[in-house]
Amino acid sequence: MVGSIGFFWPAAVAVLKRRSCFILHLTLLLPAVRASGQLTGSPLVCQKTCLCASTIISCSKQNLTNVPNALPSYAAVLDLSFNFITKLQADWTGIRLDQLQSLLLSNNNLTFLSTEAFVNVRKLRYLDLSFNSLRLLDEYIFEPLENLEVLLLYKNHISQIDRSAFSGLIELQRLYLSHNQITRILVELLKGRGRLKSLRLLDVSSNRIKALPLDELQALPAWIKNGLYFHNNPLTCSCELYELMAHWELRELSPSTDFRSNHTCVTSGQPKEKMAILDLTRQYLNCSEVKGFKKEGYLEQSLVLDCDTRQKNMVKRWVLPGNLTVSQNETTFIRNESSLRIGPLKVEDSGVYTCYATSDSFNETLYVTVVVFNTTMSKGLENLKTAYTTLVACLISLVMILIYLFFTPCRCACCPGQNMEKNDGKDSLHSSTVSLSQAHEERWQERVGDGGFLYRHTAFLEPKEQLEQNGRLNPISEEDEEWQGANRGRTRSDVSSVCSNSPMVI
Repeated sequence: MVGSIGFFWPAAVAVLKRRSCFILHLTLLLPAVRASGQLTGSPLVCQKTCLCASTIISCSKQNLTNVPNALPSYAAVLDLSFNFITKLQADWTGIRLDQLQSLLLSNNNLTFLSTEAFVNVRKLRYLDLSFNSLRLLDEYIFEPLENLEVLLLYKNHISQIDRSAFSGLIELQRLYLSHNQITRILVELLKGRGRLKSLRLLDVSSNRIKALPLDELQALPAWIKNGLYFHNNPLTCSCELYELMAHWELRELSPSTDFRSNHTCVTSGQPKEKMAILDLTRQYLNCSEVKGFKKEGYLEQSLVLDCDTRQKNMVKRWVLPGNLTVSQNETTFIRNESSLRIGPLKVEDSGVYTCYATSDSFNETLYVTVVVFNTTMSKGLENLKTAYTTLVACLISLVMILIYLFFTPCRCACCPGQNMEKNDGKDSLHSSTVSLSQAHEERWQERVGDGGFLYRHTAFLEPKEQLEQNGRLNPISEEDEEWQGANRGRTRSDVSSVCSNSPMVI
């Protein structure tokens, strides 16, 4: 018995070694098979990994790292949210899904979208890519989705968007891009050749936009502005920004009325402060308050009034001042089905014009105040030129007067530096009268000889007995005499200075 065991022992050891090697190779092979399955995706099993209900396939919260393959071609809704799918490759569907209308990929930590990721799902109408980690949108990435109506991209890390990324989305109505890192508003989607004609809502709130193209936004139709949301952005405060928001507030546009407290701006000074845009009239910039809608014009001009409603394709009707219809006024007519043209203007065209807009679900009334000045534009310009000329003449006269007062050379005989002696205190009261006396002539000759400046004397001679120093009338009509007192050694006229410009004390 022992001998038999000893005979079979080497053979048993060899068999065990071969089995262990097989198990080892099998163990090493399993991760590769698992990895291969992750790259291609495991087959769809409705009873285990996904919930299938008619045309709806829900694979939410199944810890998937890839999209299941062998998806049924009849699927209309595919929910892959709350998984761990990080990349959407070009062939993720395997087959064309022409019936698929809704695709949900939110909360997947997606970081990559292939430029051909949507080639096999061209009939999509609803695409949810929110709550992921996308950073850029390449050119023409959504171009195959010609039927897409709603695109959700909020709560990502998007900072770069190619200008052609949304090209081809001719049916897109709502685009959500809030809570990203976008630094500009996508105005090319709202106007110009690249405009998405069906777009009704663009949400770029809670991004990093510091400035808006205010003039371009103000020129947009009201039905587009009514769906443009840009609150919670670090916009720089300015009166132009306030004027834009004040007009939106007057029109009761949804972005202003729904998020009034979230429309804030950042002051430019130090320290920077955040404040409500509509408070700029009372704080910080003290902007002028915006009141109503007014159009101004001159005689013989023309004005165009737009019935700029918050919804598109409404039936519009104009009522003129005095409750008149358009047909009752010779100077008004309808243009482009909604705009009212007035002209040539007359003074009686002033007043409030009313536009009534109606639709199946919404009615709106607009009021526009027209003010016609009782003058022509050319006459107004002439008046402006005359006023400007008068103002310039006044300024020139004022400058000449200042030059005369402050830059006229000193002509007094006792000016500093002229080496002239003052007259004796006992001189006559009339010694200060400007005259061509001999003493002054001699001094003048000496000055000219010494190279001093030449100036001209002008003398106004009056009767001696009627003049006082500085040309005033002498209240005493007799010649001046010296006081003969023992304690007084001065003249009758108490003069502080012969050349002083101050009043004399008599």
